[in-house]
Amino acid sequence: GDMDDAAVVLVENAHRRLEMAGAGADRIDTILAAAKELGPPIFGSLLILTVAFLPVFALEGQEGRLFRPLAWTKTFSMAFAALLSITLAPALMVFLIRGKIRPEAKNPISRMLTAAYRPAIGFVLAHRKIFLTLTLVALALTVVVFMSLGSEFMPPLEEGSLLYMPVSVPGISIEEAKRVVGIQDRALRAFPEVQSVFGKAGRAETATDPAPLSMIETVVVLRPKDEWRAGMTSERLVADLAKAAETPGFQGAWTMPVKARVDMLSTGIRTPIGVKVFGPDLAMIAEIGVSLEGALRKVPGTRSVYAEREMGGFYLDFIPDRDEIARYGLRVMDVLEVVETAIGGMDVDRTIEGRERYTVNVRYPRELRDDRTALERVLVPVMPGSAATAMPSAAMSAAAPPSAFSAQVPLSQLGRFETVMGPPMIKSEAGSPVGWVYVDVDKADIGGYVEDAKAAVARDVRLPPGYRIVWTGQYEFLERIRARMQYLIPLTLLLVFAILYVSLRGVTQSLLVMAAVPLALIGAVLTMAVLGHNTSIAAYVGMIALVGMAAETATIMVVYLDQSYREWSDAGRLHSTADLVPMVAETATRRVRPLMMTMVTDVVALMPVMFAMGAGADVAKRIASPMWGGLVSLLVLTLFVIPVLYVVWRGRQLRRNGGRTGEVAKDAEPPPAGAQGSVVAAT
Repeated sequence: GDMDDAAVVLVENAHRRLEMAGAGADRIDTILAAAKELGPPIFGSLLILTVAFLPVFALEGQEGRLFRPLAWTKTFSMAFAALLSITLAPALMVFLIRGKIRPEAKNPISRMLTAAYRPAIGFVLAHRKIFLTLTLVALALTVVVFMSLGSEFMPPLEEGSLLYMPVSVPGISIEEAKRVVGIQDRALRAFPEVQSVFGKAGRAETATDPAPLSMIETVVVLRPKDEWRAGMTSERLVADLAKAAETPGFQGAWTMPVKARVDMLSTGIRTPIGVKVFGPDLAMIAEIGVSLEGALRKVPGTRSVYAEREMGGFYLDFIPDRDEIARYGLRVMDVLEVVETAIGGMDVDRTIEGRERYTVNVRYPRELRDDRTALERVLVPVMPGSAATAMPSAAMSAAAPPSAFSAQVPLSQLGRFETVMGPPMIKSEAGSPVGWVYVDVDKADIGGYVEDAKAAVARDVRLPPGYRIVWTGQYEFLERIRARMQYLIPLTLLLVFAILYVSLRGVTQSLLVMAAVPLALIGAVLTMAVLGHNTSIAAYVGMIALVGMAAETATIMVVYLDQSYREWSDAGRLHSTADLVPMVAETATRRVRPLMMTMVTDVVALMPVMFAMGAGADVAKRIASPMWGGLVSLLVLTLFVIPVLYVVWRGRQLRRNGGRTGEVAKDAEPPPAGAQGSVVAAT
């Protein structure tokens, strides 16, 4: 839609010029004059569309990887469209615009638009103050609506499958985890929307999967949406699945497989929101985590919350008795090696069975190591001699025959076993121990939820000196985007203003064009509110694109108004605001057709995205919805607000100059010599 706007405007202007020139005029000269008249501002407006996407290039992380290809495509497309609009388009106009030009008045659509717009613009110009007041009220209400919108980092990208991750306290047995996985899988598989369920507890032999036995990962593959029950939505299905899979002692989190991996790789948090607790002592970190868990569970929108038990692991420690060990002529290392090999096992060989390889591990049978009493009966071999024996017991058992040992001493005589609790996993970040709190929410408004959660934590949780909390997950990305946009968007608007000033050669004209930006945001915000969309990086990308489109559309109207102002000034027809109003009304009425063509082209071009379905459609709609709604409000308000502001500005100028319209040259430099509509000072 944007790429052909310039050609639409140029062709329409050429048709109008040919219609006004009549049959005797030179066709090529008239077409080239029409192209020269609008070429520079059109080129500038397309350049604005290119520059407006610069903030997207500054994105980083996963949002940069997702939207940077879009920015490159848009930038190159609009840059080449700008070049072709002042080179190829005029040449094609000379070759292709031939024959009799049908007058605009004979076009039924043009007549209908003119008949509807002429009385409306007349009424608005006659009641300028009331109309501007209503516009300001609409802008104020838009700000209120925008503040009420939720915020999220990235809109959901439906993957066609779900990932359910219930978590329990450390110390769960393998058999219990296996039993729970079976129960949950059967409950989830009972839904007709579910195609298959696969649950997994524990982790593989790899350092890239540090999942403990207490964390279950269940992949739920869904059927196509056209096979779902009538009225079933993704949000409702997740809520029903979560209720069916509830298990005492487990806290579940719902996400999607690819999304979960990306989140865990980028922040370590597998839920949309997480809290990191930093401090020197793991026990205190665990206590703070439990307090956070209790406070966050009360926040509206919390689906589940789980604080990792930093001290929730059960351990059986063997405390060696050094005096007893020395009495048998052993070393502490000799005894601990027996503990390691007899209980933990020792890899002694590997067998190859075709393409399969199996490690041979030697240790005590299960019945001799399955409880504390059995472990106390583990025997440590003792050779005859004194404590000077240098050979470790493990090596002695392998190198010496059984007859070489004088005795075998049970571990209970060489130390004691103690059951203690300790950290099941120690995590550190930025040189400090850290504990994690996972928060799963049933609402997409991540920013709003965190604001409520922060208030609840500040009210109910007290942090000792030396401890701090950091909010992470998608909220961390959201805050990063907000901080970056705070200076990128003003910088982009400044660049847009600079291009407008060079193109229009006037500060006031540039400000008039910039006034179209908030007008476009009215429709963008209202459309997002009606569709229930939150602000996100995708919505920001759509709004950034809308800035360039708004500047382009308003530029066309301001250029036409300035052209008519010069023509009427040269003819000496402008002396007061009363003369200015009919000039603006007539010019705006004549320009309804090109504005409608360009805007409708953009609106129609976005319709396939607005009605798209399938994977990726949710993200695309978040980009297109503010653009689509903004274009609608921009079309309506540009046709009225820009003319009204133009009358207010030029009317004050006429009053200040005492009706001498020739002094317009002080506010806007005239076009180059030979260009149409150059300013002639009044005598």
